[in-house]
Amino acid sequence: MKGEEIAAGLDARGFHILKGLVSEATCRALSGLYEGDTPYRSEVVMQRHGFGQGTYKYFAYPLPDVVQRLRSALYPVLAPIANRWAERLGREVRYPLEHAAYLEACHAAGQTRPTPLLLRYRTGDYNRLHQDLYGAMHFPLQAAVLLSAPGRDFTGGEFVLTEQTPRRQSRASVVPLGLGDAVLFPVDERPVAGANGDYRVKMRHGVSEVLGGERHTLGIIFHDAT
Repeated sequence: MKGEEIAAGLDARGFHILKGLVSEATCRALSGLYEGDTPYRSEVVMQRHGFGQGTYKYFAYPLPDVVQRLRSALYPVLAPIANRWAERLGREVRYPLEHAAYLEACHAAGQTRPTPLLLRYRTGDYNRLHQDLYGAMHFPLQAAVLLSAPGRDFTGGEFVLTEQTPRRQSRASVVPLGLGDAVLFPVDERPVAGANGDYRVKMRHGVSEVLGGERHTLGIIFHDAT
């Protein structure tokens, strides 16, 4: 993973795709965890809360090995980008370059619950536009890995990002993901260069309606929850 390419993609489009980050075999294994014996801290039925339709489960600590390795490997690549964004947005916060140090800060602030999750969508399911904040402390970037093959395992179910620019209508992006691809994107907002300096663009993400089949996603969020 080249940090410069990721930073350029995030700055230009608000997202960056890592093609084939996870092998097909690992995708199948992760999807299988949804109904397996892996310990979870909670399961959310989206329609009960107005989040959409479908279900997702938050992993408990200790995380499955592959999830832990992905979380630990991605964070050091993203931390310098997060720090540059904080500087551009005029924020005083700075993020340590190692994920373990950042988690220590989260836990000291009372955010101790793990946030990586598995999502399952079946025919008719969808996820409304939202942000994954979970507490006062939040790392500004996150990742989602598509664990199912579009056109083979499911149809529909596109990953969607919207950005709200000040004094303009929202813009939507449909992110083209294949099996094992990861998309990196903002949790809350990102800086955009303008004629008079940087300005803030609010970001939200969701999933369009699944028209057929079953879609699984691994969500990797780097801050823990209250």
